[in-house]
Amino acid sequence: MSRSLAFVLNVPETPQDPEDSQEPSPYDESEVHDSFHQLIQEQSRWVAEEGLELQHRALGAGALGASGSDRQALLGPEGAPVYSTATLRILASMPSRTIGRSRGAIISQYYSRTVRLRRRAGRPQLRDVGRSARPSLRLYDLELDPAVLEEDEKQGLLVKELQGLTVAQRDHMLRGMPLSLAEKRCLRVESRPPRGKRRARGRHGLLSCCSRLRDSCILASHNLGLVLLSGLQALMPWHYALKRIGGQFGSSVLSYFLFLKTLLAFNTLLLLPLLAFIVAVQAAFPPAPSGSAPAFRGLELLTGGGCFTHTVMYYGYYSNATLNQPCASPLDGGQCTPEAGGLPYNMPLAYLFTVGVAFFITCITLVYSMSRSFGESYRVGSTSGVHAITVFCSWDYKVTQKWASRLQHDNIRTQLKELLAEGQLRQRPRRACGRLQQGAVLGLVWLLCLGTTLVCALAVYTFSELVIQSRVSAERDGALLALPLVVCLLNLGAPYLFRVLAVLERHDSPVLEVYVAICRNLILKVVILGILCYHWLGRRVGTLKDQCWEDFVGQELYRLMVMDFIFTLLDTLLGELVWRLISEKRSQRKGKPEFDIAGNVLELIYGQTLTWLGVLFSPLLPAMQIIKLLFLFYVKKTSLMANCQAPRRPWKASHMSTVFISLLCFPSFLGAAVFLCYAIWQVKPSSICGPFRTLDTMYEAGKVWVRHLEKAGPGVSWLPWIHRYLVESAFPIYLASALLLAVIYLNIQVVKGQRKVICLLKEQLSNEGEDKIFLINKLQRIYERKERSRVGRTEEAVMPPAVFTDDWDAQ
Repeated sequence: MSRSLAFVLNVPETPQDPEDSQEPSPYDESEVHDSFHQLIQEQSRWVAEEGLELQHRALGAGALGASGSDRQALLGPEGAPVYSTATLRILASMPSRTIGRSRGAIISQYYSRTVRLRRRAGRPQLRDVGRSARPSLRLYDLELDPAVLEEDEKQGLLVKELQGLTVAQRDHMLRGMPLSLAEKRCLRVESRPPRGKRRARGRHGLLSCCSRLRDSCILASHNLGLVLLSGLQALMPWHYALKRIGGQFGSSVLSYFLFLKTLLAFNTLLLLPLLAFIVAVQAAFPPAPSGSAPAFRGLELLTGGGCFTHTVMYYGYYSNATLNQPCASPLDGGQCTPEAGGLPYNMPLAYLFTVGVAFFITCITLVYSMSRSFGESYRVGSTSGVHAITVFCSWDYKVTQKWASRLQHDNIRTQLKELLAEGQLRQRPRRACGRLQQGAVLGLVWLLCLGTTLVCALAVYTFSELVIQSRVSAERDGALLALPLVVCLLNLGAPYLFRVLAVLERHDSPVLEVYVAICRNLILKVVILGILCYHWLGRRVGTLKDQCWEDFVGQELYRLMVMDFIFTLLDTLLGELVWRLISEKRSQRKGKPEFDIAGNVLELIYGQTLTWLGVLFSPLLPAMQIIKLLFLFYVKKTSLMANCQAPRRPWKASHMSTVFISLLCFPSFLGAAVFLCYAIWQVKPSSICGPFRTLDTMYEAGKVWVRHLEKAGPGVSWLPWIHRYLVESAFPIYLASALLLAVIYLNIQVVKGQRKVICLLKEQLSNEGEDKIFLINKLQRIYERKERSRVGRTEEAVMPPAVFTDDWDAQ
């Protein structure tokens, strides 16, 4: 005879830790809210006393779950942890899921605000108001009925308080509540006074004409503000066009148009001081004409010479005298004295300082833009959650128009394509044989590209020497276009050869393909511009001794800019439009061509470099560049929409704007600054034209001004001291370099510290998640043990009669 024994497992409650229970919260909320440990004990005790019905489970499953690890709970059919009903209810009442997020907390918070508002107005206040804006966790029970009743009570109190406010105060309060529109609409309907009261108020004149006039003024000002805001958005250049390009063609093509917009801002910033302090002043005080001006023939628009030579367009037109206002009644046969003419304006000094200050402002703006772009592109920390952010946080719920919502839909879809393509390109391993083969192909292609660049450089140098030996006169306008025509042909043909050779490389990443193309085109254009600079300052200065060589250099840069614009239009017309027509006629699979980002961006950088090189010799060259960029934007946009297609392999241009700004700063702006500094400090100006015609170098204009200040008197003696010790001395340069290096070093250390802190915070978040899982599993096992103990007690109460009957039958 065997007798089955019934075991009763009594699991003691976890003793309360006095130190943990008395530890204050870091936000001093221990007096209002209980800790998580106390909440578990209260709910467990309530279950034991009231006999809460738990979810029935098999004893075998419970034993299996109890014997598991402390960090794992029971797994459901899909591998997800399965918790009991009591555990889920306690999890629903955790602080992270209730405080600051529940509807009751929001209603309680705004109810307190309305009470304070009524208290300021002098109205009687309600007495039974909670001291905290957040509901205490003690108010939450395993059964949700008390919480619902309390929420309804608070909502009723809030409605009563809202009814006591004015219409404007009520609308302002409801507008600021973080509730859904349906709940706000319900509160607004409930808080409206009855119709009888509203009619009584209307009859008694409580809503006076002044209040209606005030509300009308507020509404009108609000509508005016919305109209002005929409007007400011409309004033932003190409706002809608850029959004459309980004949504249809992606961020890679959009980066070109954003870079063009940045160049437009740089040229505007460069042109403003030149117009204000050089061009406008010289136009107000024009020099005496040296002869009859040539007639306009139309070819001057291409050559920049002819009637344009004796205008404010070029360096030679500006005088080297001190400009004064004309006398009111000049003496017979005399000239105005400085006292009669007013404050003098030193034109050579103004010319030199204005160009220098304009370049300095451009340098500061470039460095700031580059640092800002680096900060946006290379943020400290990871971007692992960018997919979720794009999916759940990219939509703008303020969009109401159909075309705007469609545009935003296309933009988000293109971003997701780029993110997915970027993730697929990260892990593509290759075999050793494939890597060796690709390396050999890359080396061969690079040798061919560098050889092509060397041939182009030799062609430009040889042709420039032929132009010098032929001594082309200024009257032969057609011959003046020969060198710019050759340079533009080489700049147009060599990139096409680079694109054909790039097909052999077969890069896996389209980003790498664009960077390689940019690097090759950049080498070509830098070499060609270097040869041209040597041609202008090294060769032309010696051959044009009796002429104004500054005007010739300015006209040469003007011709290069005009020819570059013409060839860009031809490239757009022949390279994109004709290709599309041919592909549509023959129905090829390849279809429309893709937008060449590398070639077009390098054309922009090349044109901007020409502008910076010619500022000293042609102060209005930035204005020509602005006109060129405006035309170029609309031409490229129209051609892109009509003739091009989106990239077949989408890719995210996250660092493309940073690369463009960096290329614009270092090779382009730095090279132009070196060229101008050499022309100012080393090259002798022309003796027949320009503001520096009587000086050995342009820099001597500052020295002459300092000598005049030394003779002026002791009142301005500090200005020569500043020039002597801060401008001519090399110590400030060393000091500024040391400070710059110190700032760079400090920024690097700050970035390193931020990365370490981010790593520590990530580790802490991971540990916090593991701690929560551990506590949840502990809580789950407590309820499982209590369930087994209750089942055991039930079996113990039922089993003894059955066992006694079996023993009696056996006897």
